[in-house]
Amino acid sequence: MTQPRDLRHAILALALGAFAIGTSEFAAMGLLPYFAADLGISEPQAGHVISAYALGVVVGAPLTSIMGAKLPRRRYLAALMAFYGVVNLLAAMVPGLAALTGMRFLAGLPHGGFLGVAMLYAADALPAGQRARGAAQVIMGLTVANIIGVPLAGALGQGIGWRWGFALPGLLALVSAWAILKLAPRVGGNPDARPLDELQALRNPRVLWILAVGAIGFGGLFAVYAFLTAAMLATTEAPGWAIPLALAVFGIGGTIGTWFSGRVTERLGQIRAAYLSLAAMAVTQGFAVLAVGDWVLMVLSSFLLAAGAGLVIPLQTRLMDVAGRAQNMAAAMNHAAFNAANALGPFLAGMALAAGWGWRAPGIVGIALTAAGAVVLTLAVRHDRASGAVAGCAG
Repeated sequence: MTQPRDLRHAILALALGAFAIGTSEFAAMGLLPYFAADLGISEPQAGHVISAYALGVVVGAPLTSIMGAKLPRRRYLAALMAFYGVVNLLAAMVPGLAALTGMRFLAGLPHGGFLGVAMLYAADALPAGQRARGAAQVIMGLTVANIIGVPLAGALGQGIGWRWGFALPGLLALVSAWAILKLAPRVGGNPDARPLDELQALRNPRVLWILAVGAIGFGGLFAVYAFLTAAMLATTEAPGWAIPLALAVFGIGGTIGTWFSGRVTERLGQIRAAYLSLAAMAVTQGFAVLAVGDWVLMVLSSFLLAAGAGLVIPLQTRLMDVAGRAQNMAAAMNHAAFNAANALGPFLAGMALAAGWGWRAPGIVGIALTAAGAVVLTLAVRHDRASGAVAGCAG
């Protein structure tokens, strides 16, 4: 039986992997103006590099869930992290836009499988009433990355070259893979598992509705954040240290928001907490629209955007309740849904920018996507009620 100390060590190793993922994913957004200039492409074109990573997550989540169904979680998670580290290091070395885009797609493949199963591991290890807290402990590694890893990667990008912003999370991922193998308890796999059974999650309407909430509703955050650095550079005369500061306060806001979301989900229930998070996201995206042109307000906006974006916790715990036996697939697909949002948000915001709507456009696109997410959540609740699955619907 896993002892509390063993569990803490395991969660620390997993959180380090989440830290590496957070550094890689969000640093790419902050580095966008630098690799766009170096590669001689426009900023909307550079946004395709970010979208490629997100699409990799969407593709990789079901694939890794099927491939890892019979593996012990310890080996499964370590293997995903090792692959993540190697591909990030390759992204730091390959020449040209096509190669970088391809490496970022490959880097996205293990993202959903790792974070989803890692959060599931932590949630299952704690009492039922604290499952949201367990999931939050792992995902806080990702938010803390925005305090330390992303600003460091941004500073490296400014100072010695954007490629170092991808090399840093690559090295961190390899350390995480080693730590997982060394520190995580040796929990056996299920040799009788039928990998294709995991696909049942994708036939469950209750799972699909919740995934749709994340895929659409969270797109608002990424629509704004993907172009925050570019908007600051284009509309303000911010000092050089303002960009790393904006990235750091985003991480602080995300850490606070994730911690708070875990407690709110336990207190109010999953559905009410999801509505509250969507409302907070819409308000903070509205502030982001007003802040354009004032770098101080844009830094504050970066903090508020992340602090209000705790949607992943109520949706993750909701999926644990509705996924049945396909827990790995549902957990991984939650992160695929959020990265579909990561593709959708920057894509739509980039279209608005290319159409000449100006640097306030990402915030307006963000509000629209968040409102659409609230509509989808309402439809999900109505589906549960119509199908008679009302037990726990308010929660």
